[in-house]
Amino acid sequence: MHSTFDRKDGKLVLAHLLFAYGALLLGGVCGMLQGMVRSGSITLPGGIGYYQLLTAHGVLMALVFTTFFIIGFLYSAISRTMGGKLGEASRSMGWIGFALMGAGTVLGTILILLNKATVLYTFYAPLKASPYFYIALVLLVVGSWISGYGVFAQYRKWRKENGGKLTPLLGFMAVVTMLMWQIATLGVAATVLLQFIPWSFGWTDTINVLLSRTLFWYFGHPLVYFWLMPAYMCWYVIIPKIIGGKIYSDALARLSFILLLLFSIPVGFHHQLMEPGISPFWKFLQVVLTFMVVVPTLITAFSLFATFELSGRAKGARGLFGWVRKLPWKDVRFFAPFMGMLVFIPAGAGGLINASNQMNAVVHNTLWVTGHFHLTVATSVALTFFGIGYWLIPAVTGRVLTAAMNRLGIAQTVLWCLGMLFMSGAMHVSGLLGNPRRTDYTTYNDSPESVLWMPYHTAMAVGGIILFISLLVLIRIVVGLLRSPKGKTEYPIGEVYDNAEKTPRLFERWGLWIAVSAVLIVVAYTVPLIGMIAGGSESPGYVMW
Repeated sequence: MHSTFDRKDGKLVLAHLLFAYGALLLGGVCGMLQGMVRSGSITLPGGIGYYQLLTAHGVLMALVFTTFFIIGFLYSAISRTMGGKLGEASRSMGWIGFALMGAGTVLGTILILLNKATVLYTFYAPLKASPYFYIALVLLVVGSWISGYGVFAQYRKWRKENGGKLTPLLGFMAVVTMLMWQIATLGVAATVLLQFIPWSFGWTDTINVLLSRTLFWYFGHPLVYFWLMPAYMCWYVIIPKIIGGKIYSDALARLSFILLLLFSIPVGFHHQLMEPGISPFWKFLQVVLTFMVVVPTLITAFSLFATFELSGRAKGARGLFGWVRKLPWKDVRFFAPFMGMLVFIPAGAGGLINASNQMNAVVHNTLWVTGHFHLTVATSVALTFFGIGYWLIPAVTGRVLTAAMNRLGIAQTVLWCLGMLFMSGAMHVSGLLGNPRRTDYTTYNDSPESVLWMPYHTAMAVGGIILFISLLVLIRIVVGLLRSPKGKTEYPIGEVYDNAEKTPRLFERWGLWIAVSAVLIVVAYTVPLIGMIAGGSESPGYVMW
């Protein structure tokens, strides 16, 4: 292991992270303005539409920030654990992917801001954006594919040089994450290339709406595991090192990642439980598969708390919960991801509600759902990513996280949690009262029911403003880290307990896992897809803005 991070690799990682934070800032401005518009406290100047902001917010935060951050983090992981520096081929693929994704982001963002693509980040048909918006999406996806090939190339190179050795855990997880992404993005690539682009150019008059949504959600659900798996990488491998403990079990960590690879894709119908045209049997099957994802999540919860408890007891903690006091609460590298883990408990419980057909009927299309994913991706994942960034930026630039920056980071995390408590809390409660999601400010002709929702909108706006302040503090820290004193920052990678069980070789039989994944996907999707292609609902395009 080299003690310093390879300079050239550091530049690639840093480029991804800084681009991600830029997207986060722009998306955050949109998010805060939405909250204020929806609470009736401001009206937008210069003809900017609410749905325009909503589209920009979703695309920049959920697609751009996450993808750039994740790819930067994954490249740092394989550089660090698989040979100490990237091979030339991997590094060039990383830069080519970065350039394509960057071009797609810039093009897409310009079109959204020009009001040519106000279709929200799920771009449901029959809303019709400019064809160049769909081309921008293609650039983003193809760029991420090439970045993925770079990860695979580095893995192959490492395997060649290290024969029968066990792949480093962090590198293994990076490969699984990218493999899952390659399979999942086939759906969105298919719908955009074969349906949206010909239709938006006017080469075809109508689009098969049901098919396009189904292909989107074939991708849209694994997308959320693409966000989550890098957070799990931090939780499983990096947090144990930061708290001075060890990884509870290498094999369990690998098992949970393989299970996520298998069960995150054939489950898209649980986003379409209210969709006519899909028979209940296939919805039922995919809901069952959805609940399988609970297993790796519970494995993760068990492993993490085992690590915390064992490390606390090794430091002399007594009693049932004495170990809690031994955790490094004043270290933002631990505190931010830990708060993310904590929030994941209610977030996961909410997800089980959304995935259950009967309960989903109550919350579908209400703000409850928006509240849910602001806990999952916007708190659990986001706080973990912020926590990674606080040591990753200094590690790749050869600088240090100063005590002052660490304190600011703690404040940033507390503010983020507070803002989310107000915003997501109000979304959940008013969603249960029937408050619809995705809608601009309206009083519904002063209907008595919607009057009851107004205080919640105010709470959401307050939460949004607190979150935006937290975001500004984050940007201040990032800028501060780029100028902080030179020094050595370790890339924290945990070791496994000496008495942990041996990891089975089975986990790296890629052919087997890809085959099992393919079988699950074929079983879950073939029959419904044939029905949709044969008898789908065709619609012309609509431009509602």
